Amino acid sequence: MLHEITMTVNGKAVKGSVEARTLLVQFIREHLKLTGTHVGCDTTQCGCCVVHVDGNAVKSCTMLAVQANGHDIRTVESLASADGTLHQIQAAFKEAHALQCGFCTPGILMTLCAFLRDHPKPTEPGIREALSANLCRCTGYQHIVNAVTNVSRERNSRS
Repeated sequence: MLHEITMTVNGKAVKGSVEARTLLVQFIREHLKLTGTHVGCDTTQCGCCVVHVDGNAVKSCTMLAVQANGHDIRTVESLASADGTLHQIQAAFKEAHALQCGFCTPGILMTLCAFLRDHPKPTEPGIREALSANLCRCTGYQHIVNAVTNVSRERNSRS
């Protein structure tokens, strides 16, 4: 049995027909062809699939697409401007060499965008705690922490 769903994804209204068991990450990747959201573990441990649902960071491999019906979804594709200008956190990752293989990066970026919104002056322990829901097999996280610290410092120097 298929269920009709509608939601806003990256500012655009979308519709789809899905089975009740279809995960949000599957809907995003397979139905909408937005492949920036990654599937790393299927067990909600790695955080590669983090998206924003109504502004909250959510692991999309643990949410059903039917649960997202009527909600606002933002994926990593929504971060950069239409002209290709990187979001501040993306630019900071580039500058701080916070990228390794890049597989975990979309989920980490989405986690950190929500974190920085809620914690405009984060501490290093706070940043590390926020990152604890995301696994990266390539890095020791220090460059990621540096990138977040740089964004916070830059934002707070402007205010």
